[in-house]
Amino acid sequence: MKSMEDMIKAAQEAAATVQAQMQEAQAKLDSVEVEGMSGGGLVRITATAKGRIKAISIDDSLIVPADKQMLEDLLAAAFNDAREKADQASNAEMGKMTSGLPLPPGFKLPF
Repeated sequence: MKSMEDMIKAAQEAAATVQAQMQEAQAKLDSVEVEGMSGGGLVRITATAKGRIKAISIDDSLIVPADKQMLEDLLAAAFNDAREKADQASNAEMGKMTSGLPLPPGFKLPF
């Protein structure tokens, strides 16, 4: 049987490993790009899986002063689409990291 000291040391090493994996996953998420779009591709938003917006592309046909409200609505829809895809990419990446850990159902990382 292991001593209490050995078990504490093993737990600390496991925690350090998980922390390093979390930091690596978070860094990777900022390099994963997703693209949200609306209006059949007339408005496109590129974002990282962490939700940082990198680019907005608006088709020239939408730049009409009378259509300002429609353009604003399309931008909001594209942002929401990009955010949803970013969440999916983030969840998939974090799922890879936690797949081997014996976590109870509903337990979420980071703490």
